[in-house]
Amino acid sequence: MEEQESPALAPAAPHSPDTMGMSAEDERAASPRDEEWPEAEKAEKLARGAALKWASGVFYRPEKLEGLGHYRSRETQRNSSIQSRLKSTVQSYLEGVSAGLEQLRSAAQEVQSVCQDLGAARWALLDSADHFQGLQQMRALVEKHVQLASVVQVLPQIFSVQEVFSHTLQLLHGQRLLEAHAELMMVEHLRDDILSQLHLRGLSSAQTTVLSYFSGLQQLNETLAKQLWDIVGSSLRLVREDPALFVTAVRIIEREEKIDDTLLLEATFLPPGRPKGWRQKFYHVLQDTITGARFRAAHVDAEGPGLARHLAALQKDIVSELRVVKDLMVQCVPAHYNILSVCTTTYHQALTSHLQEILREDLDKQGLFLLLEWALHVYHSPEMMGHPDLLPEVDVSALGPLMSPELVDQTERRYVVKVKASVLEWMQRTLEVEFKEWFREEEPETDHQGFFQSALPVIVMQMLNENIQVASLINDSLQQKVYNMALEELEAFLGRLREALVQCGKEHQQDRAVPKYYVSYLLAMLNNNLALSNSVSSLHPDTAHREVPASLRAALDRMQKKACQLLLEELLLDLQPLCLQLPSRKWLSGSQLVGSMCEVIDKYAKHFSRVRKPVFTLLLMETELLVASQYLRALMQRKMVCKSEEERGQLCDRLLQDTTQLRELFCGLGLDQSQQSLEAVFALRELICLKDPALLSLEVLGFITKYPDASDEHISTLLDLRGDVSKEVRHVVLEMMAQHPQVLPEGYRPIFSTILVPVPELPFCLRKGKCA
Repeated sequence: MEEQESPALAPAAPHSPDTMGMSAEDERAASPRDEEWPEAEKAEKLARGAALKWASGVFYRPEKLEGLGHYRSRETQRNSSIQSRLKSTVQSYLEGVSAGLEQLRSAAQEVQSVCQDLGAARWALLDSADHFQGLQQMRALVEKHVQLASVVQVLPQIFSVQEVFSHTLQLLHGQRLLEAHAELMMVEHLRDDILSQLHLRGLSSAQTTVLSYFSGLQQLNETLAKQLWDIVGSSLRLVREDPALFVTAVRIIEREEKIDDTLLLEATFLPPGRPKGWRQKFYHVLQDTITGARFRAAHVDAEGPGLARHLAALQKDIVSELRVVKDLMVQCVPAHYNILSVCTTTYHQALTSHLQEILREDLDKQGLFLLLEWALHVYHSPEMMGHPDLLPEVDVSALGPLMSPELVDQTERRYVVKVKASVLEWMQRTLEVEFKEWFREEEPETDHQGFFQSALPVIVMQMLNENIQVASLINDSLQQKVYNMALEELEAFLGRLREALVQCGKEHQQDRAVPKYYVSYLLAMLNNNLALSNSVSSLHPDTAHREVPASLRAALDRMQKKACQLLLEELLLDLQPLCLQLPSRKWLSGSQLVGSMCEVIDKYAKHFSRVRKPVFTLLLMETELLVASQYLRALMQRKMVCKSEEERGQLCDRLLQDTTQLRELFCGLGLDQSQQSLEAVFALRELICLKDPALLSLEVLGFITKYPDASDEHISTLLDLRGDVSKEVRHVVLEMMAQHPQVLPEGYRPIFSTILVPVPELPFCLRKGKCA
């Protein structure tokens, strides 16, 4: 449409013809109106501006002026429509204002009429005020008449109070409780009504007289209450035999509770003795009956069998009584009593306290174990609180544990202490028996493979394993505690067993005939130690963590080393007489000295074969090292010095023969040549066989490189054994050793460091300094 052309194409018209055509007189004429109606002037200006903007947008081209008549007629019709709507709105507004004014005029007239009526009423009341004075006396007389009429009505009841007291007491003695309670309530209602009236009138002095007159009520209440609580205390028996009496007691208690609730709700006057709170007393008596019957025993046997009987009786009685409560008592009391929940909670709390009291006793290990097992397993089992006859109504899971985690941990520690004392005592007796076995006149027993052994490992491990398995029946925590204790006790036992071996060795040194089979029992102890070492890992309940602690492993190693040491000392005693003959001229000439040594070694090797292979190999290696070190020690005792080259040749031949014979012996016994230390004798022989002493420095360097624990004293002694080494060569060799200090490599088995050589006698020197 042409009317809707975009304003962007229309030229700006800042000065329209209509605006330019306004005269100064029109503006002055409009100024008073602007001052009077500034909003109207502002609106008119905005309207004119909008109209001019629209007109400039529509008629900005001459050809658009052809539709001017159309736009004029359309706007005229629009203005006529707007004016008619405005006139209709103003007319409606004026009619509403007129109706409102008429209503206000009518309301003002009515208010004026009311004010006149109120004034007339006021003057009428003032005129009749004197006539009301006589009515006050009439009101007092009426109140007094009402009071006297009330007193006259209750006089027969008041006069019969003492008779009612006697009759009520007879009813109580005859256990006609409902009738007795009805009369008691009647008398109490009469007393309370009188006291209430006196309280409202402020006659406190008269209340004492009334209380004195009704003093028998206190005795009746006490008598009735005593019978009620006796019935409640026997409720578990009554509901099985004749629940009527128990139901009667509950009905009376509920009546009293309703009276208490009514009086507390009114909260204007509370009679003496109210509220009685008999429902709470019912709970208290029932709970006291439960706890008193089962848990207030004078003393519980601290020994295991007595405690087991006591716990079994508790288990049986509690299940039986809870079944009575669930099946019978619940039907005799209102549902809101929650009687089964109350009894269950009472039993649970009473058991918690009772177990704490039992734990104050000095229980033995069996008693502590029974208590833990009962609290952690039996209590929740189908044999007790999880009994099918009690489920699902009885649920103790929400009541918390019977023993707190702290108490369980404390009890577990006490149990471990008791078990530790028992284990210690048992191990001590086992050690004493084992020590006596060592002095028997017969060899130790053997297994199916012929290895020496004793019952010691089986006894010890079976005892420890049984205690760990027993602890596993309680929980993992106790099992871990007992396991840790077992390892500690085993480590301590190994220490005592080692001391016993030392004591046996001392006695054997004093008389080698005692014990008769000393070596055999030492070998049996080595097998026992190996069996213990292999069995320790099986003690741990978790196969993924079966690792022997370092301290226990060290104790086992010390035990093995001590037994090996005692065996080697025994071997050394047989070898020493032969070693004392080395070196000598007789030995150089072809003595059977080393042959005798081989016989001794072979004899001990046959004994060693009765021990299992890992230890047997260790014994062979230690024996070979002992023989090699003793052979070297004998050579370094400065007993012989070669006087000639021929004698040195004899010495080299003898060393070769002896060492070869010994090496072949140990190889035949199963010891590989690479594991032998006799190679040191072959290396020493090379030093002695060297033809040119000037080359000794190089030979010694190779020797100390292979045997870095060889000292200056050892080398000096070996040089002395040659008999042809000058001071200058000795000095060069020692200087060379000083320039090439050796460090022991890792895993090196020292041989020369265990050999002490005699200190040479120094020649007399005049000057200070080192003597050659």
